[in-house]
Amino acid sequence: MREAWGDVMSVFTLTADEREWTLAPRLAELTERHRHACPPYGRILAAIGSHGPYERVADLPWLPVRMFKTHELRSVPKEEVFRVLTSSGTTGQRPSRVHLDRDAAAAQPRMLAATLREVLGERRLPMLIVDTRSVVRATTLSARGAGVLGMMNLGRDHTFVLDDGGEADVASVRAFLARHGDRPFLIFGFTYMVWLHLRELGLDLSHGVLIHSGGWKKLADQAVDAAEFRKRLANQCGLTRIHDFYGMVEQIGTIFLEGPEGDGLYCPDFADVVIRDPETWEEAPPGVPGLIEVVSTLPTSYPGHVLLTEDLGVVHGVDDGVWPGKRFSVLGRLPRAEARGCSDTMGAPRGGFPKACERGDVADGTAAA
Repeated sequence: MREAWGDVMSVFTLTADEREWTLAPRLAELTERHRHACPPYGRILAAIGSHGPYERVADLPWLPVRMFKTHELRSVPKEEVFRVLTSSGTTGQRPSRVHLDRDAAAAQPRMLAATLREVLGERRLPMLIVDTRSVVRATTLSARGAGVLGMMNLGRDHTFVLDDGGEADVASVRAFLARHGDRPFLIFGFTYMVWLHLRELGLDLSHGVLIHSGGWKKLADQAVDAAEFRKRLANQCGLTRIHDFYGMVEQIGTIFLEGPEGDGLYCPDFADVVIRDPETWEEAPPGVPGLIEVVSTLPTSYPGHVLLTEDLGVVHGVDDGVWPGKRFSVLGRLPRAEARGCSDTMGAPRGGFPKACERGDVADGTAAA
């Protein structure tokens, strides 16, 4: 461990082996805690015959991330729930609901800050937000709003790039750059909005550090990949310090951050990824694509510590980059035709999930485990 960010040490220090030794017992402990504190989760584990011991991270039972759209999964009493976060979701879809107690809600911004200090430095930077102020004013906080609020903790003199009508507020950005444009400042936005709005400003953002995430599908539809994204922003805005990250509301506070050389996403010390072969559910070796499983020790108030996503990814290398551990890329969403429900995303080597789980009966307690 190296320098501290507040009371948290640097979080890009563990090799793959060190991470395994550190995370496996902690995640196994969380599994047992959630088994007893969250009855629906306990019924799921009983139904699939998952009793441990869990010697490796890849041995741990995972939940499909979509379970948070269909079930109330919390490991604290209702009266201890401090905040409920919802995913953005597309029109017509049920959002995920994530229940945080005060401890979990406090850990999220602290560990997010510790993760990003590697590229932002020790001090809070002046901050441009490629969004509207209204996104953080909503009565029910969306994943987008939560993401913006979480990042706002890392900045100061917050300036929103868009007005309430969603149009670029060039005058406000010019005023911000007059104050801060000659030294490092933070820019945060979701990828598609960054692409759509920053380039149209026609302003020099060369001292900015851009942190962005999500929205790649819309860019892929326009034949814009990560390399083109970086190239165009460098040419049109002067932006060269660009860091993508991968995260989700179901593991709020945990992000997988792109390294300074753009060679992939890296895992902080309290998290890891497992790429699973969708046919065998075994861990895929580096270079072989599969479904992304994300693990994190942060979800303590709900059983979100081991989640199978609906995203495809690949590990490029292990302990061979600028930071230790795995470096990986997200290849895109699982094609809709293959994501038919729990039967596709919950299959497990140890007997699989029962048909009742496909209907949601096991978690709801309406079928015998």
